[in-house]
Amino acid sequence: MAIGERIKRIRTFRKMTQSQLGEAVGLSDVRIRQYELGNRTPKSDMIQQMADALDCSYRSIDEPTLYAAEDVMFTLFELDEHYNMSLYEVADKKKKGEKHICIGFNYSLLDDFLSEWMKKKEELASGKITQEEYFEWKIQWPHKDKNS
Repeated sequence: MAIGERIKRIRTFRKMTQSQLGEAVGLSDVRIRQYELGNRTPKSDMIQQMADALDCSYRSIDEPTLYAAEDVMFTLFELDEHYNMSLYEVADKKKKGEKHICIGFNYSLLDDFLSEWMKKKEELASGKITQEEYFEWKIQWPHKDKNS
């Protein structure tokens, strides 16, 4: 989801108009509309001002980088909006006594894709394929690999 869509979703959730948000951050409703339509992109300081005005986290508006745990969480929150995900606690097969939280998607095609990925990771772990073959599989996905 793009920044503009996030702004609009949170603004409407807060029952604010574009004019009200614009007034709160010192912009016109036209500028807010441009952000929401994706015609313009707010700079980081404006994202922070909008987050303050909307009483939400900066990360709930900004584009996630997926390199910070918090950004991964907001990405998962968005996916949950679309797939109604389930969370499960699962025992680690390799480390006795350790447990992990796993995610289930209510979408069979995605489950198929994840199963395919799991198979490749298992092949990598077992030495059946090399790191280079695994990387090649990922950059070719959906692939030309005839064996999957």
